[in-house]
Amino acid sequence: MKTATAILVTIASAGHVQAHVAAWVKGMYCLNGTTPGVDDQNTNTAVNPLFGKPKSEWWMQHDRGCDQFPPDDGDSLELPAGGSFTVELAHNRAQTTLSFNGQFTSEWPDGNQHPEDWHSPLPPSPDKCLDANPDNLGGAMHTHNETDSAGSAFAISYNSDISKVTMDNLAVFTVLEHTPWKRLATYQVPADLPPCPDGGCYCAPNMYMQNLRCHVTGSTSTKTVAPAQAPVYCDGNGTPCVSGAKQMIAWNQADGNNVEVASGLYPGYNAKMGWAPGAQNDIFQ
Repeated sequence: MKTATAILVTIASAGHVQAHVAAWVKGMYCLNGTTPGVDDQNTNTAVNPLFGKPKSEWWMQHDRGCDQFPPDDGDSLELPAGGSFTVELAHNRAQTTLSFNGQFTSEWPDGNQHPEDWHSPLPPSPDKCLDANPDNLGGAMHTHNETDSAGSAFAISYNSDISKVTMDNLAVFTVLEHTPWKRLATYQVPADLPPCPDGGCYCAPNMYMQNLRCHVTGSTSTKTVAPAQAPVYCDGNGTPCVSGAKQMIAWNQADGNNVEVASGLYPGYNAKMGWAPGAQNDIFQ
């Protein structure tokens, strides 16, 4: 049995686009881990990296069985149309308020204390991330500082049956620049996001294709979300950015990738891939 102090944090590198951080909130799949009948308050199952895998394994975290462990009845992430929602970005459930009465939390995803201007050693070097500091902490963040964090996003599919969710009907609806960084992260919701069908919608944060049940509140919109297109890297290379509804980034997998970038470059949820920060108000048809 794992104890509260035996916090497991995976720090193997999978590239700068993703930190090893999950978005923890009621409504997520495998919140309790993947052992039937066990509420594992020290789980990091949803955090473990997806890298070099076939789509049959990385899609919806099927490799670890997360798609088979839905949230408890009644648990769903609320998305207030025109408002915002907050999740906890952490390396392990134990480092959130969803475990151990929050006693192992801090402002940061690892539950430790760090300076407000936390950064990799100076002078800057592309080969030195946060864990190059003397305390060796921050390796799971894969960044040099807050500004260098590649951004995070949530996508939505208007399907309550997850077997009907595809990359084409799963559209990014909100982006938060310079994240993951602090534990608490607040995302903006488009005012025109329409209500979900009975049974709710399916949502996914960009962190390793997590699965979430979600629902939109306070909406009378009759608009529909357009089919999502694959994003492209468009940072001064002559390639036009994709506008409108865009798919989540699938990259560095054995198959099923929807993004290609030149060697030494990394895709992220930011302007380099055509995303402006905040609610994505151009996703409707």
